[in-house]
Amino acid sequence: MKKKIIYKNTNKCDGFTCKFCGWAVSAEGGGTQNRNHCPNCLSSLHLDNEPGDRAADCGGIMEAVGIWVRSGGEWAVIHRCKRCGEIHSNRVAADDSPVKLMAIALRPLANPPFPPERIEEISKALDNVK
Repeated sequence: MKKKIIYKNTNKCDGFTCKFCGWAVSAEGGGTQNRNHCPNCLSSLHLDNEPGDRAADCGGIMEAVGIWVRSGGEWAVIHRCKRCGEIHSNRVAADDSPVKLMAIALRPLANPPFPPERIEEISKALDNVK
């Protein structure tokens, strides 16, 4: 029988198997002390209230929903918990999938909140507001 891992009790630097995609995640290669997300799918588990504290009681899957750029140019992944809705930001790790990062960063351009054929009309309306 396979031993159930209690993630709250694991060392924050240990490797793990991603609960979302099944990827075997190594502690090495991320370039950070708090390895907290899968480099393949960028998903995480809602384990921390503060980075590395393992104090959250939720345990839900944290889905990568966006990218933002910190001052200084460093990218960070925005995660939202699928169970409780909590939002966290985590710095990008050195071995994160560049294809997945770009796909998430470009998502707003691929699916804008307005009809793309109205860009010119919206732009003219904004020029008249100035």
